[in-house]
Amino acid sequence: MSRHVLMIVTSNAKMGNTDKRTGIWTEELAVPYYALLDAGVQVEIASPKGGEVPLDPSSIRPRGQNDAAVERFLADSAAMKKIGNTLVASKVDAATFDAVFFPGGHGTMWDLPFDSGVSKAVEAAFAADKIIAAVCHGPAGLVSAKRPDGKSILSGKRVNAFTDAEEDAAGLSQVVPFKLEARIRELGADFENGNLWQAYAVRDGKLITGQNPASSKLVAQHVLQALELGTEKFAA
Repeated sequence: MSRHVLMIVTSNAKMGNTDKRTGIWTEELAVPYYALLDAGVQVEIASPKGGEVPLDPSSIRPRGQNDAAVERFLADSAAMKKIGNTLVASKVDAATFDAVFFPGGHGTMWDLPFDSGVSKAVEAAFAADKIIAAVCHGPAGLVSAKRPDGKSILSGKRVNAFTDAEEDAAGLSQVVPFKLEARIRELGADFENGNLWQAYAVRDGKLITGQNPASSKLVAQHVLQALELGTEKFAA
């Protein structure tokens, strides 16, 4: 029986009140996208606004200089068609998918936490006991989702994300609307992290979170394990 995963990405291309462009960090989309696809998983992509979504230009080097998954993604007409015409998150029944996956990119910080369609999708997946995964700034899509008792779905869970130290090192702590690690801690999660810029991921039941772009592969491997597809088919 084929597995289905819903990826939810940012629609936001602007970094707050600055003129700096942002969007999806391409590696965090491409690596898990192909990990899933190559394992036979059907992948759909949604966003708060639907339609075309932005790739962060900072995450794309000249052709031939990117990681293999990014090069493959940029040359893949089917993949480019998906991000050129994403589904509207509020119109998708996340509970019908086996997993919901949030790639990161700084763009997420300005729309995912504030979009009711996104939080409702997460709540639907959580209520249906589906796998929920996110990498880097992707957990921004989880911070507004609540359990039926009103508490955060992250409360009491082991969670990882882009750390405050990494945000400081990136020089963007005063630009983002809030620090992701701090917010996750405020929500009652047990925040875990590795060293700066090193691959690190945490799985707590059906919640899977990773720290940064380098963690994309680890998060994808955890998702495949949770889907009972193993990791032997994983293609970096």
